[in-house]
Amino acid sequence: MRGTRDILQYQQGLGQHENYHEYCRLLGRLKTNYQLSELVNVEIYGDWIRLVAEFTMKSLESWQWASGSVYYLLGLWSRLVSSVAYLKSDCPSLLDDYVPQITESYIKSRFDSVQNAGRFSTSKTSSDLTCVEGQLTWLIHIIGGIIRGRQSSSTSEIHEVIDGDLAARVFQLIQVMDSGVHIEARYNERSKQRLDLAILIFFQNFRRVYVGDQAMHSSKQLYLRLGELVGLQDHVVVLNIIVQKIATNLKRYRQSDEVIGETLALFQELAAGYMSGKMLLKLDAVNFILGHHTKDFFPFLDEFGSTRNRTLFYFTLGRLLFMEDSPSKFKAFVAPLQKVFMMLEEMADSGFRSNEVKCAIIGLMRDLRGLTMATNSRRTYGLVFDWLYPTHVSLFVRIIQRWTDTPEVMTPLLKFMAEFVLNKTQRLAFDSSSPNGILLFREVSKVIVAYGTIILSQPVSADPYTYLYKGIWITLTILTRALAGNYVNFGVFELYGDQALSSALEIALKMSLAIPLVDVLAFRKLARAYFGLLEVLCHNHTAVIVNLETEAFAHIVGSLEFGLKSLDVSISSQCASAVDSLAGFYFSKITTGESRASTEAVNMTRHLSQCPNIFLEILKTLFELVLLEDCANQWSLSRPMLSLILISEQIYSNLRAQLLSSQPSDQQHRLAECFDKLMADVARTIEPKNRDKFTQNLTVFRHEFRAT
Repeated sequence: MRGTRDILQYQQGLGQHENYHEYCRLLGRLKTNYQLSELVNVEIYGDWIRLVAEFTMKSLESWQWASGSVYYLLGLWSRLVSSVAYLKSDCPSLLDDYVPQITESYIKSRFDSVQNAGRFSTSKTSSDLTCVEGQLTWLIHIIGGIIRGRQSSSTSEIHEVIDGDLAARVFQLIQVMDSGVHIEARYNERSKQRLDLAILIFFQNFRRVYVGDQAMHSSKQLYLRLGELVGLQDHVVVLNIIVQKIATNLKRYRQSDEVIGETLALFQELAAGYMSGKMLLKLDAVNFILGHHTKDFFPFLDEFGSTRNRTLFYFTLGRLLFMEDSPSKFKAFVAPLQKVFMMLEEMADSGFRSNEVKCAIIGLMRDLRGLTMATNSRRTYGLVFDWLYPTHVSLFVRIIQRWTDTPEVMTPLLKFMAEFVLNKTQRLAFDSSSPNGILLFREVSKVIVAYGTIILSQPVSADPYTYLYKGIWITLTILTRALAGNYVNFGVFELYGDQALSSALEIALKMSLAIPLVDVLAFRKLARAYFGLLEVLCHNHTAVIVNLETEAFAHIVGSLEFGLKSLDVSISSQCASAVDSLAGFYFSKITTGESRASTEAVNMTRHLSQCPNIFLEILKTLFELVLLEDCANQWSLSRPMLSLILISEQIYSNLRAQLLSSQPSDQQHRLAECFDKLMADVARTIEPKNRDKFTQNLTVFRHEFRAT
């Protein structure tokens, strides 16, 4: 503390910007290492806090030069103020003297920065408006920050009254900021957009602290004050103001993706809660949006750059729509989407490649995905499924056949299908006598086969991820979710000679094998989809993997070894599960001699005879990961280890000899004893109880090995 005081007192080296910045960082870290009670007991604390306060105010005034360093100083004061409640020392902290001055200096510096920016405007009127909007933006951010602070501190009645006074001024501003003859031209101005973003942040903070049933009962003084000043007596009225502002932003902003995105994020946050969602449905503004969700009322839906926002928009509307069990309201809600379907279905092939059709498809697919994301129950999913099947699903294959070379179209369509087949919260629970699960998979198979067949026949682009890999990983995700959804009895397809399953698996494996392994590992989303599919195939459709040609089988198993080394724990665990399924299949069908004559067993034997070291290398990799790395998924990695050891004692003996020979001679005897303990009380079965015993032994073995 004495050193930092002397630097401030004599201004040593602070004229150089790098020194100045590092000194601010030093002050910012000071409170992290010392408690306020320790600081105030230091003899020179009074001089130190005075000099730091003066230094902070001077830095705030020099905002052009010190803007990047002020953050650390404000962080110091924030931590000092937060510690006042826990200060038990008799020595005064003096914060009451300096914090108000710093706050005033901060606000003044923000105003000065806005006035300086307004000098570059092209007209005086525009300059004045820009300055006013900029100053209001800072004030609203500050008010929002004050209200947010109530989340981490106890709120007294006087604080609620102060919050009410501050919030009332913001609500008064909202009533006038979107009116006037000049306002239409202001929506394209950056200063107006920043002001609206500040309003949205204020709404978020206010909602978290003062909106809700519990908040209403514990915030009487705030709502009494708001009622006196602006007539807002409760949180329902406040919610109405918020939703009206949301609707205004969605109507007025066409091309500001940032404002639209933040507005929809706030709308989604309001609709996420059950009680808040129910309250929203009572508001006329919300019912208006639910009944008029078209580009005629919300122009941003017609902007190509805002297509990503459509998914969130319809996800939020879907949440509100499905809170009520009303098929008639659902039918009325999807009527605009139904018109788009009919337009596309009636479109002749000659006009199906037009830009108008392209935009319509992209918008429709994003809307459908958002609506499907909102279905979290059997009832709500059934409404969407019955609407789409069988009337409209054929359109998806037609789109793929004509737009496969256009990622802007394919990505929304495939992502919608990935959402449509996802059985989250058991929403795809059809009746026992219903064929809908099988019918759904048949349509999924058509989509996968159509896309895979065309995309594999196209030449490789200079940007393979955008034009090839992205579509493939989404397609693999679709198949993985459909196979793991537990709503289809896949034995039906082979029993009745239906090629839907075999065709989908065949084209999916072709797409997987068409991607170089180095590229699979380079793109995380692609890797997750690739290894996720392999996990499902190895576990539930092992015969499909085993019946491949030896070259393809070796490639897949080799890729699993690389996946085990991935730093992504989820990928590593998926690969471990896939290896365990293959090794378990070999142990059950071949090692124990139950089905050695089956086609799958013969093929597996042939693969291993041509690639005899393939399982040895995987087991070696697993031992290296468990013993030498700080793996976070040791349990997952231990499962395939037992299966691989039980496949062949020779494999385990060879690996044991390799590991022992790689260690110093004086440690080999001890490690040999550790290996003996590893298989202690472990039987030659892959039953869950036996696996758990091996996992326990492996944990002890790892601890003793790393202790050497």
